[in-house]
Amino acid sequence: MNALPMVVPDATLPSEVMIWEVGARDGLQNESTIVPTAIKVEFIERLADAGLPVVEATSYVRPEWVPQLADAAEVMDSVQRRPGVRYPVLVPNVRGLERALEASVTDVAIFASATESFAHRNLNRGYDDQWEMFTPVADRAHAEGLAVRGYLSMCFGDPWEGAVEADRVVRSVRRLLDMGCESISLGDTIGVATPGQVTDLIGRLTAAGVPVAAIGVHFHDTYGQALANTLAALRAGVVTIDSSAGGLGGCPYAKSATGNLATEDLVYMLDGLGIRTGVDLDALVSTSAWMSDILGRPSPSRVVRARSHQGE
Repeated sequence: MNALPMVVPDATLPSEVMIWEVGARDGLQNESTIVPTAIKVEFIERLADAGLPVVEATSYVRPEWVPQLADAAEVMDSVQRRPGVRYPVLVPNVRGLERALEASVTDVAIFASATESFAHRNLNRGYDDQWEMFTPVADRAHAEGLAVRGYLSMCFGDPWEGAVEADRVVRSVRRLLDMGCESISLGDTIGVATPGQVTDLIGRLTAAGVPVAAIGVHFHDTYGQALANTLAALRAGVVTIDSSAGGLGGCPYAKSATGNLATEDLVYMLDGLGIRTGVDLDALVSTSAWMSDILGRPSPSRVVRARSHQGE
């Protein structure tokens, strides 16, 4: 039986955190080998069974953009949705939203860029033009009673533009909130952020009137800073953390981006800090080890590797 980490609570940190699991969507979207629909469905169901409260399931994008997610409709039709678990989907436009509505979703996400270069590469729009693309999506989603999340990419650095000014990120977050996004995920898309940057940006956002409860963080581990950055975000009051089972994922338009923060590594740290997540770490490790075998390569998650080989 796996021993849990020794629990040493920190009264300065939140007592509970919501993990926003992105493995089935952001994690799998870059895989060159198409994962069968039935495997994706089982993956989503196992993640929910492990106690994750939010399992982002898929994206209604054009198949030629992201071939891995061409089966979005089939996935959503097949997943057995657990009561109390949210299954958001990413939608790029009104047509994507309409397809999501056919699947009776309750949560959708839109994705914007804090930089001009990435807006062109990811959305084929300029920075200023992207807001016109998303406003009708958010308006229609709210009219249908859906919750809307806004992903904001390149909040800490951009491979074409370099450092990203914090004030530009603040303005972008305000635009997303003004169009009705209830929550915002700050993306360290290429994994270059450091804890000081995280603390500074969240401080600037709250000083500008952005409720800390509306802020989530999405870290990549390119420079090995994802857990340190997460801890900085927790100290700043953030209670929504994005992560990906097994550390799956990257970014199709930012080749320097390596995997997302592994959910297992995150849960292990939070367990050790006495922060409640509701996640069964052993069940999660088993699920990620299973997916790693299907993909034919070792998991990037240190916790998955450590717990999968205990006793050998």
